[in-house]
Amino acid sequence: TRFLQVEYNLIKKILVLKFYLLATLAFFQINALAEDYIYWKLPEGARARLGKGTISQVTYSPDGTRLAVASSVGIWLYDSQSGAEVHFLTTQTDDVESVAFSPDGCTLAGGSRGGAIRLWNARTGNHLRMLKQHASSVRSVAFSPDGLILASGHWGANSIELWDVRSAQHKHTLGKHKNGINSIAFSPNGHMLASASYDELIKLWNVSTGKLLQTLRGHEDSVECVAFSPDGQTLASASQDYEIRLWDLCNGNNNTTFTGNTASVMSVAFFPDGLTLAGGVMAAVNSDPSIRLWDVRTGDLKQTVTGHAVPVDSIKFSPDGLTLVSGGGNSISFWNFQTGELKQTISGHSIGIGSVVFSSDRSLFSTGSGDTTIQSWDLQTGEYQKFLEKSPSRIRSLALSHDGSTLASGSADNMVRLWDAHTGEHKYTLQGHTGLISSLAFSPDGALLASGGGRMDTAIRIWEVATGNSLQSPSGHTWWVSSVAFSPDNSTLASGSGDKTIRLWDTRTVEHLRTLGGHTNRVFSVAFSPDGAMLASGSSDKTVRLWDVFTGKHMHTFEGHTGAVLFTAFSPDGSALASGSMDKTIRLWDVCSAKLQNVLKGHTSEVRTLAFSADADTMASGSYDGTILLWDVSKDLLQGQR
Repeated sequence: TRFLQVEYNLIKKILVLKFYLLATLAFFQINALAEDYIYWKLPEGARARLGKGTISQVTYSPDGTRLAVASSVGIWLYDSQSGAEVHFLTTQTDDVESVAFSPDGCTLAGGSRGGAIRLWNARTGNHLRMLKQHASSVRSVAFSPDGLILASGHWGANSIELWDVRSAQHKHTLGKHKNGINSIAFSPNGHMLASASYDELIKLWNVSTGKLLQTLRGHEDSVECVAFSPDGQTLASASQDYEIRLWDLCNGNNNTTFTGNTASVMSVAFFPDGLTLAGGVMAAVNSDPSIRLWDVRTGDLKQTVTGHAVPVDSIKFSPDGLTLVSGGGNSISFWNFQTGELKQTISGHSIGIGSVVFSSDRSLFSTGSGDTTIQSWDLQTGEYQKFLEKSPSRIRSLALSHDGSTLASGSADNMVRLWDAHTGEHKYTLQGHTGLISSLAFSPDGALLASGGGRMDTAIRIWEVATGNSLQSPSGHTWWVSSVAFSPDNSTLASGSGDKTIRLWDTRTVEHLRTLGGHTNRVFSVAFSPDGAMLASGSSDKTVRLWDVFTGKHMHTFEGHTGAVLFTAFSPDGSALASGSMDKTIRLWDVCSAKLQNVLKGHTSEVRTLAFSADADTMASGSYDGTILLWDVSKDLLQGQR
């Protein structure tokens, strides 16, 4: 009998693993030959990566066969014809904000938010070297036309640095702006470098001498991007002042100003013949993001390319001029330059993950808080669904009823929306909060929904799920409520607040039971143990605290995180506790001994949410780096091995 039980458990685990693998494969909806990228360069302990991170910049290889995408988790290399993944370049610790190919297409440079500049072999994906790391974000990198010099623009230091590519040695600093550097570009002959800054200025530098040649003035807000015309006679600049300007480099005059844009212009690119200029425009009120095409000689608007769901952060023409590629947020789009028709979209990228929940029937739901969509993976059928209509606003919180029938989403527009989790049908919208919805929780019986307001909203609201009616709401917190949770027996509601306290409420009478004090900074997360006897809380004071629910007594303090603790979650049997932090790590704790069991590293940004599967073999972590990592925690967590 014991042997059969062991065999049964083994088969069960294998089946569960198969469900996860099916789900991750279905997520990307691409052919089987390309699906293995979800396993590329995984951190230790992870079994799959869902999502490719948030896009910062895109660029073509000189021969046009490959597209490099700088993202919040690394650099993705795609075949520009098929859209298939070719390589994934990552250090698992830094996001990449800028990327550039060398003129021969053999080397790829990437600049990170953490200040590192790395060189990669663009053909093999091998890491070559890291240039000296700076303390400030590298928002722009550019190779000189001869490929011997790499320039980097630094946000915090406000400087432009030049590097010898062959020796990886620093050559010199060209100079500084008053504020951070957004964009740099070499002239076609390599003699001049242009820099654009948050200080509203464009500066032109002599590359050989380092001398400042000219300062171009005229923009009235941050200059986001600069680009030289193919003949090197004209410089284009894009700004948050809604304007694109063309500058005659012979005299520094602003010859043409392209107005009529309805929002900030984040990127510009010249067509290879220099006669057309493209500008990527952010979304504005009653206007979607777009690409606008202008006639350089006349200044006339030739065409507006629409269909973007997120701001267009980066645009590039293919070397042959037939295709215009745009990237930003969660997607990359390829457009026919002549017709404006959408040719292809590369999906799988996502904006910061705000919430992840496992249902009791092992369905994984997640939401990208920036792209206003809710995504789901059915782990039983392997079917990926992006099944809910877009929310009118960014989704900040998510909760799934215990029977898996109803999904609640909280948005930045102060609304709570209820959805049929099976059909995706919108049930109704709950109104009453005066701030964004920072937290949601269903009662175990599914009859009630609690919501906590963020920013200036200090209210907790309890809703009747069947009718959408608002019931009597607890009050007492003096700052925004960042987390709410029901006890397993449905009798108690816990709330954590920016006022540094945790409050316990009777769900039947809404009576205040007790206040748990001890954290020295904002409380971001509260979670009940499966038996309801303990409550875990995570705080900006970098600690996790464990409380006796019935007495209010403080039991343990878990220390070790170097950043605010944003989320806490108990394993299904209550023996272990997981905490996610702004320090990008997940820590696994043994509840009885209060000892650290393991530290999971792999996200490049803060860990916002955690969820265990019902069998406790898998934990999902969602991060603002735009990815979900699925971790195999059964051995490390439940057996207490480090």
